[in-house]
Amino acid sequence: MAVERMDNVAIVVEDLDAAVAFFADLGMEVEGRAPIEGLVADQTVGLDGVRTDIAMMRTPDGHGRLELTKYHHPPAVDAQPQSPPPNTLGLHRVMFAVDDIDETIVRLRAHGAELLGEVAQYEDSYRLCYLRGPAGIIVALAEQIG
Repeated sequence: MAVERMDNVAIVVEDLDAAVAFFADLGMEVEGRAPIEGLVADQTVGLDGVRTDIAMMRTPDGHGRLELTKYHHPPAVDAQPQSPPPNTLGLHRVMFAVDDIDETIVRLRAHGAELLGEVAQYEDSYRLCYLRGPAGIIVALAEQIG
């Protein structure tokens, strides 16, 4: 038995509408929004009384998806440190291929995104950068060049 595909990556956010706007401006499309609660949700995540709202975002090619989740109950807890550096153990970052890295950075800065370093060029292949996006997640961008 083998993995068929990676279905999605979930990100817990405080402000679901702001996170949806951020990823929509990145170029993702809202696939759907729904409240999630009940016994199956409790059993799946191992918490009692789960009440969430989710938004499923998909990449334009239809292959990549992010599940943005706002917990109403139990309330979300802050990770420590609040904005962990890129070398923190655990989920590191989510990377997106973009057609114009400079224009994408401008769009995402309007949502509060901040560059962690600067735009760097890897050989004659890619321009790359890390941004801090909603809920402190690190979003990496890669623009193929040459």
